Amino acid sequence: MSHQRPGRDGVDVVVIGAGINGLAVARDAASRGLRVVVVERADVGSGTSSTSSRLIHGGLKYLERYDFKLVHESIRERHILFRTAPHLVRDYPMLIPFYAGNSRPGPKIRLGLLAFDIMAGPWGRGLSRGVSPREIARRWPTLSRDGLRGGAIFHDAQVPWAERLCVELLLDSERLGARVLTHTTVTGLIVEGARVLGVRIRDNQTGEQGEIRAGVTVNAAGPWIDRVLDGQVASPRLNGGTKGSHVVVDPFPGAPDTCIFFEAAADQRPIFVFPWAGRYLLGSTDLTYDGDLDEVVASDAEIDYLLSETNRIFPSAGLTRDDVLYSVAGVRPLPYTEGVKDNAEISRGHSVHDHAPAYRGLLTVIGGKLTTHRALGEDVTDEVLRVLGRGRRRCVTRRRPLPGAEVADWKAFARDFVRWSPLTRAQSTRLLDIYGVRARRVLDLAASHPGLAEVVDEETGALAAEVVLAAREEKAVTLGDILLRRTLIGLGPDMGLSAARACAEVAVRHLGWDEERAQAEIAAYEAEVRRRYRPRVLAAQTGKRGEGRFS
Repeated sequence: MSHQRPGRDGVDVVVIGAGINGLAVARDAASRGLRVVVVERADVGSGTSSTSSRLIHGGLKYLERYDFKLVHESIRERHILFRTAPHLVRDYPMLIPFYAGNSRPGPKIRLGLLAFDIMAGPWGRGLSRGVSPREIARRWPTLSRDGLRGGAIFHDAQVPWAERLCVELLLDSERLGARVLTHTTVTGLIVEGARVLGVRIRDNQTGEQGEIRAGVTVNAAGPWIDRVLDGQVASPRLNGGTKGSHVVVDPFPGAPDTCIFFEAAADQRPIFVFPWAGRYLLGSTDLTYDGDLDEVVASDAEIDYLLSETNRIFPSAGLTRDDVLYSVAGVRPLPYTEGVKDNAEISRGHSVHDHAPAYRGLLTVIGGKLTTHRALGEDVTDEVLRVLGRGRRRCVTRRRPLPGAEVADWKAFARDFVRWSPLTRAQSTRLLDIYGVRARRVLDLAASHPGLAEVVDEETGALAAEVVLAAREEKAVTLGDILLRRTLIGLGPDMGLSAARACAEVAVRHLGWDEERAQAEIAAYEAEVRRRYRPRVLAAQTGKRGEGRFS
């Protein structure tokens, strides 16, 4: 359900897809005065954007492919995010251990780190430094010493909640005048002669159909870009995305307190073991994928691979499949590259494909990453202005803060919020990490009604007010939207299954849901997490659904 009825009035640009890249395009285009509509068949950030390694990285690994342009862009965009979204992006030091037999010897990595530090210059987050085997043994005593030759500390960045980055792009896009229609499917392109004049759409819940006519149509559907074009316009294959999978586990024996970035023994791929939200994320894989893009899950082989490599580098870990809380898998939106033997060779940069002259008014976005989403939005808007025949307009997104960072001194605000909040320190810190300065809005809602101050999830301490905020002010429609991409309760160890009922009850009392819808939302949410995440806890929870009534 789109929250706004599909319009028939013409706009400057219609964007297909509300992942991180589609939202970045909408934000940049709207900030330059263009009339923008975004159409998303599911929820914002519900596809590839929520399945990444959650790193805002400066592009160190791209040095290996001599992609200096992408390295520079990544460093710059990381620096911009620290300024415009300090509540969401944080420093993230990592250890890179060197082992005998690695395909990338220590001296080569140290040389790459030196080159990176020089390129980063004042935008760096701290100089890299070498670490001796003795220091590693003291600082990371559980790390395998078998063939250990030393290591290096590298300073990068993390966005623990990539979902919230998407939400804030949504909020800012709408503040700037864009319309975002979620849970609305593009059923076809409007093609007349050699022009694409917009899209036909259908509201997923009401079935209402309509069309949006636009001067430019931007296909920003990530790995689904070819599906949007299929049967509509003649085009070569554009997407060649690879599958990346992660597993989430509880702290394990010997678990590090910093990120460890190391080379896998099985295939020499660089992979991570890193702390995340009180647990550990292991990943990722990089496999050629030609399957159903709507049914992407981590395979048993991938899970075994990640567990085996983690157990190898942390001999005391002893991880098995039973330790996996859930898995996450997605397809990277990479350009199709024929004949590639090593997927790491595929470019991680982005480009804009203009389908003119055969189909004027249609642009397809190829590639894109969390780190460089803003730059992609700027580049696409430049192309949109060119196609529209309009002059250049100054880009403002390089300095414009996201809604959760609209404060002169973020650190001072955070200190004061924790000091004066009526909540526990842990609850207050969580609100800051998720909402930034908008955490004040959560407290305002909680104070407006006694029921909204209640805790709906014991694991996180989340409040009922957050459920209401998600629906009323952040365009959440389904229970999955609320749990997985707004409150983030659904990313906990049981994927929010134990809190689903309490959140649905809040929606009944304050959002106008009836009991029938609440029951249906709980069932749909359980189906969503079963299909996409394979949570360990689901078997224990099955059979408990449908008990009790809502009041």
